[in-house]
Amino acid sequence: MCGSVRFSVESFGEKAANCHCTMCRKFHGAAFGTLVGVKGLSWLSGKDSLQEFVAPNGSIRTFCSTCGSSLGFRVKGEPLERIELAIATFDVDIPVKIDAEIYTGYKANWCALRSELTTFSEGRQ
Repeated sequence: MCGSVRFSVESFGEKAANCHCTMCRKFHGAAFGTLVGVKGLSWLSGKDSLQEFVAPNGSIRTFCSTCGSSLGFRVKGEPLERIELAIATFDVDIPVKIDAEIYTGYKANWCALRSELTTFSEGRQ
């Protein structure tokens, strides 16, 4: 949001999901977080502005220490290069299609699921 953190990617993973888990909802301040895996991630600026929150289950949420923008998520033990980025952080249109709704067992009661997407009450099986 503030422009302190800038990055580029070479390509995107094939799967992108709306995650309804409690942590994603709170981290993104929204009904869900939408994340995608990337390849060839390069930090152009602001890598020193990255901060992390490590949840009790070991998952890591990365955000900008200047403005607090939610940047992404990775599972316990994964290096920063394996981060799944929030698709809303990209400044341009990206070739990503949302294919699933995950952790729907934790979704907000006021949020409707998209009927055309595959749903998983927990993670992908």
